[in-house]
Amino acid sequence: MSNGVRLGSELPAWPQYGDEERQALIRALEQGQWWRIGGGEVDAFEAEFAAAHGSEHALAVTNGTHALELALEVLGVGAGSEVIVPAFTFISSSQAAQRLGAVAVPVDVDPDTYCIDPSAVEAAIGPKTRAIMPVHMAGQMCDMDALGKLSADSGVPLIQDAAHAHGARWRGKRVGELGSVAAFSFQNGKLMTAGEGGAVLFPDAEMYEKGFVRHSCGRPRTDRGYFHRTSGSNFRLNEFSASVLRAQLARLDDQITTREQRWPVLSRLLAEIPGVVPQSRDDRGDRNPHYMAMFRVPGITEERRAKVVDVLIERGVPAFVAFRAVYRTDAFWEVAAPDLTVDELARRCPHSEALTRDCVWLHHRVLLGSEEQMHEVAAVVADVLADA
Repeated sequence: MSNGVRLGSELPAWPQYGDEERQALIRALEQGQWWRIGGGEVDAFEAEFAAAHGSEHALAVTNGTHALELALEVLGVGAGSEVIVPAFTFISSSQAAQRLGAVAVPVDVDPDTYCIDPSAVEAAIGPKTRAIMPVHMAGQMCDMDALGKLSADSGVPLIQDAAHAHGARWRGKRVGELGSVAAFSFQNGKLMTAGEGGAVLFPDAEMYEKGFVRHSCGRPRTDRGYFHRTSGSNFRLNEFSASVLRAQLARLDDQITTREQRWPVLSRLLAEIPGVVPQSRDDRGDRNPHYMAMFRVPGITEERRAKVVDVLIERGVPAFVAFRAVYRTDAFWEVAAPDLTVDELARRCPHSEALTRDCVWLHHRVLLGSEEQMHEVAAVVADVLADA
């Protein structure tokens, strides 16, 4: 499989940066205060990120996993609680709950959008459920109409795992305009990045203040006497990272526009390849930032899929195997796991099982390439799968 069609030109690199990031780092350096208490970059980034996402309250934190953990803690999740999560997601979605002592309850996803299935959520809500965590998979927003109704009817709050959804919209509403807590990641591969970092959007000032105190070791912003109000940890973002993220945020909208133009082209070309089924789109999600270009190859084995991914990489296409269902990892069972077996969860989550075996994703930098490159990428995928 090593000899065949290859990408004819290099795709755009990631991360992308320029003089804006250089100047931002110098600005942070020369202000003389390199942490958020006393510096100005984190405060400015929070205000800009909140405004861009339709919220009044953003809290910058150390990474996306901590963003989820902090958000859950503010919502009162802890030992004795249950949090409903999609089975098909990166492990942080479940681990954030489990680190707080809460049981993560995996439910199945839609086989076309790969987002959490509202009917599976409804069936899993019980007396111990304290939060529902939809994950906007690859930038495709979950069915926020159905999930919002479930939340209102049950009284169980939503926490949007928006690690893939910077700049996304649902029926014209941005993530911060949907009335629930949302958590973002700025890890190196994300749609905007400082290598690491995260943020939480809160729907009101009271929740934001609770989050601020807990993210700063339980210490109020103006404290000088070490009067720590609550338990907490140090999840504070530093000034250098915030300065870079301000520059990255300024690039985001144009990059999303490019990806929105490229995905319909690549998706159509992939769909023409025998055996390939691209991730579908719910058009109510009317702004999709496309964190990943995802597709399935139903019927392929895990072993063959892994080989396909290796060959795609050899031929210049940045490809990855998709996430493993969270209950298919040793990590999931270490603490606060449900009282079910792997086989029982697998029977409840057939679509997550299939995605674990047959899904492939391409890095979003693919969608920053030219339209001609979309044809090149599809040709490589077709050739590799024909050999496979």
